[in-house]
Amino acid sequence: MSRFLPDDFDPSRPLTLIAGQGIYPQLLAERARKAGIPIRLIELGGETSTELINSFPENQRSAVKVGQVGKLLKELEKFQAGYAVMVGQVTPGKLFKGLHPDLKAIRMLAGLDRKNAETIFGAIGDEIEKIGVHLLDARVFMDEDLAEEGVMVKGKEKINQEHLAHGIEIARENARLDVGQGVVVSQGTVLAVEAFEGTNAMLERAGKFGAKNCLFVKLGKPKQDTRFDVPVFGLKTLKSMKDSGVDNAAFEAGSVLLLNKAEVFAAARKLGVSLRGIQID
Repeated sequence: MSRFLPDDFDPSRPLTLIAGQGIYPQLLAERARKAGIPIRLIELGGETSTELINSFPENQRSAVKVGQVGKLLKELEKFQAGYAVMVGQVTPGKLFKGLHPDLKAIRMLAGLDRKNAETIFGAIGDEIEKIGVHLLDARVFMDEDLAEEGVMVKGKEKINQEHLAHGIEIARENARLDVGQGVVVSQGTVLAVEAFEGTNAMLERAGKFGAKNCLFVKLGKPKQDTRFDVPVFGLKTLKSMKDSGVDNAAFEAGSVLLLNKAEVFAAARKLGVSLRGIQID
């Protein structure tokens, strides 16, 4: 079913989807259903798509606000979940404004030396594991959408190998420092690095320079916690690339998910955007 499932995976035990924004949770839900896995949904208030919510009967879904860790754990227990998976982006700003921490979350946050997306979601993942629910790799059932090594879509521009190596070097260091997982370079010049604002905002900034032969590079982190943090690329980001004048992208093979890969490839060909997969040593 998926190489990201644990060896002792029991397909009869319910899988609960903790769903954020976008098409990612919808794709994973569809594929889990196709595999015959019983699934439940915990929607995150103001984040989860209405389409996904409505695809679940009322008795197989519940809702929590971002920050309600105690309630999240109670809902998992109510569903008798054997497994859970956290997928889809949560609005980054909610870590500062719009968070609704309950008593469990306040205690959890008090124990963190650093409070960023990785430490907070990592701590939530640990709390889920403590109640006996196996938190799965967020790439589960998404095997077919992983970037593959080599040219996936041939574009109109040719990127010099030296410029590609430069983009990889900057992206790798950016990821190592846990700043972000993407960069935009142009012929040896760094135009923009991804930080807390996200990929699309970075692409918009890069496009303001009007540079030529731009390359977007996206990698995984050296020690990525794939229970909740997986680099993704989809149609929305592809459009942002084109709007910003960035016609080339390179993704770490086996690490970055190209959501709904066939549609992404078709759209990239139509737009004349180059997509390639790169192997990182």
